[in-house]
Formats: sequence, structure tokens, C-alpha cells
Amino acid sequence: MADARPSTRPDRIAIHGLCAHAFHGVYEAERRLGQTFRVDAVLELDTAPAAADDDLERTVNYAELARALHIVLTGEPVDLLETLAQRLADVCLEDPLVDAVEITVHKPEADLGVPFDDVSVAIRRERP
Repeated sequence: MADARPSTRPDRIAIHGLCAHAFHGVYEAERRLGQTFRVDAVLELDTAPAAADDDLERTVNYAELARALHIVLTGEPVDLLETLAQRLADVCLEDPLVDAVEITVHKPEADLGVPFDDVSVAIRRERP
């Protein structure tokens, strides 16, 4: 039988590639035309209570979280990816079960003036 000692690493729930057409950016054309944004959210929390009871109420419902993140992503435009990432992190930390979150916002269609695959901003926030 496997050793059931708790890990020193936190459990994680991740949503990768949440995608939406949105209007964030500094430039007028970005605000007028919009572009594709992708978001990755990795939440740190203790999933053991949910696993022990097989109880969705004791963990994060990732379908509900995805919808809440999508509302922010497609909501009020901001200039900076950093601001958008912070707003998304705030949504995740509203859940009292979440100890920390890492948010990465991708803007693969940004105009950098040179060829590139992706530009992104990643932040990590912990519950105070």
C-alpha cells in the first residue's frame, strides 16, 4: 500500500487555455478591434477533505471558476496585462479554500513589431 503521508507541496487545481476575444490594451486599435486572450489559472489548496468525502462542496468547482474568470476576461477593458492578471487572481482568492493562485495572461496577437509566438504576464498571489 502507498505511503499516505501528506506532501509538502500544495495540491493544485488548474485551468489552462481559457480563451476569449476581448478589448484590453493601451492602443486605440486594440480597444476597437480586440484580440484573443488566453488565461491559465493554477490554484493551490488542500483537496484532501474533498477527496475523503467525495464532496464537491469541499473543493473549488472549476466550472464555476472558469465562468467567473471568463466574465472578468471579457469584461471592462484595462490597459495592462498586469491589471487583468490581478483582477483574475482576486476572483480566485475570493474562494476561502484557495491559499494561493498563479495567473498567466497570454496575448498571442499583440503587436510587438517583430515575429513572436506569445507574450504573457504571470503573477502569483497568496491569501494574506
